[in-house]
This record gives sequence, structure tokens and C-alpha cells, in this order.
Amino acid sequence: MSSGYRYRGRLAPSPTGFLHLGHVSTFRVAQTRAEAAGGLLLLRNEDLDPLRSKVEFVEAMMEDLAWLGIEWEPPMVSQSQRVGLYRVAFEQLLEAGFVYPCRCSRKDLARMMHAPHEDADDEPVYDGRCRPSGESFSRSLVPEMNYRFLVPDGEVVRFADGNMGAQSFSAGVDFGDFLVWRKDGLPSYQLACVVDEAEMGITEVVRGADLLKSTARQLLLQRALDLPAVEYFHTRLMVDEHGARLAKRHDALAIQTLRQQGLSREDVLAMID
Repeated sequence: MSSGYRYRGRLAPSPTGFLHLGHVSTFRVAQTRAEAAGGLLLLRNEDLDPLRSKVEFVEAMMEDLAWLGIEWEPPMVSQSQRVGLYRVAFEQLLEAGFVYPCRCSRKDLARMMHAPHEDADDEPVYDGRCRPSGESFSRSLVPEMNYRFLVPDGEVVRFADGNMGAQSFSAGVDFGDFLVWRKDGLPSYQLACVVDEAEMGITEVVRGADLLKSTARQLLLQRALDLPAVEYFHTRLMVDEHGARLAKRHDALAIQTLRQQGLSREDVLAMID
């Protein structure tokens, strides 16, 4: 996807719940950076989870963004309509020997479907139970099998974050072999993001600091797929009165709830300043 704009940012909510103040805080930063650069801000609906993604959450998301004055360039992109693109990328990884078949628990796989920040903890370091011995293994597709990316153990993945400065994560220590494809025919969060950023022509990703480690994983995928580099700007997380990161379980801080309570747009925006 090409454009005359040199800056292309994106909003990427998942319709598994209502937007809350934490989303708004990050989205406002994304909007500000796109406006300052004279660029575009796109909207991606990350609706790959067939069980938790709901049409009503998509509708509420669109209403909340409009009410908050967060503008984006149509049309909205929905990941559920782009599985073919992800499949091509997966097959490229398979043919190049970057991924291997893996048998994991259903609970583990369900967690890998979402961005790590949607769970209590980041994706755990894989214990290697299905990792092939040596570097020689089949590159043919094994039907009804999950696939993991074989990380280069010991390699330090470094990048300069636009907000948090120099970052480094060690493959095999800070993160392990991560899921890229599920046996039900859907990609992981990591693979879908990398493919989408490239296909949408995104130049900078603005998202929460809980995804710093995911950036290291995605940089490895970008390199393996020979995709363009992307800049990153991770924002500090909003927390509740107990110091816990805001999540979709914080219904009292959902934008829909705050609107129903009669708060104005200015009232809500003041809560994130």
C-alpha cells in the first residue's frame, strides 16, 4: 500500500472489550505524532479471535473514537479479512526454515492469539519441548500443526525506541521460540502485526510499553521476511489506584461507562493528561 505521506501511523484496538482510558492515552499520542508529522493515522481492527471478538465492541470503538475526536483515514482494516496475506508470510517462513511444527496446550495457544498486554503476563519463554535438534528439519507443511519461530539463541536484539530510548532483549533468555501459526489456520499476534505494518505502509508504531519485548520478536520476523524497518514509540502505561496496568477488566474506566456517567469529552481527556 503506497501513499504520498511520509508518515503513516496506526491505531490497532482489538474488539474483545470496550476501549478504556489506557487506550485513549496511547491513541492520543499516536494522533499527536501523526499530526505533527503531517501524516496519516490508520485504523486496524484486530479481530482475529473468533470467540472473543464482537461486532458490538467494534461499533462502540468507532463511536468512542469519533466522540473523542480521534480522527483516522478510512477505510478501516480488519485482520479477519486478511488471513490470506498472513498465510503467504507463514509459508515464506516455512520454506526458509525459520519455523518448526509444535504441539502446545490449548491454553498456551489461546494466550498467543492476543497481544501479550491483554494477558496477566508476557508470553513465557518456551521450554523447547518441540524444538528440533540441530538445524536440519523438515520444511514441508505438517497438517493440523502449530508452528513456532526458531529464535537465534544468544542474539541480542537492539532498537532505539522513540520514547524510551535504547532497548535490548536477548533471544532465548528474555523471550523464546514464539508462536507464528496455529493449526486452526490463524496467525499469531506477532506475525499478523508484522505483515500488517508492512502492507499498510506504517512508518511508526505507537503502542504501550508492555509491548517492548514484542518489538524484539517482530524485528526478527521483519528480518526473516525481508520487510521494511519500522520506527517504534512506546508510551508509558496508565495504572489504577493500586498501581495495576489498566485493562479491559476495568469497566469503570471504559469510555462507554464514562460517557454514560455524563462526563464530557474534555472531562475524559483531562483524566489522561
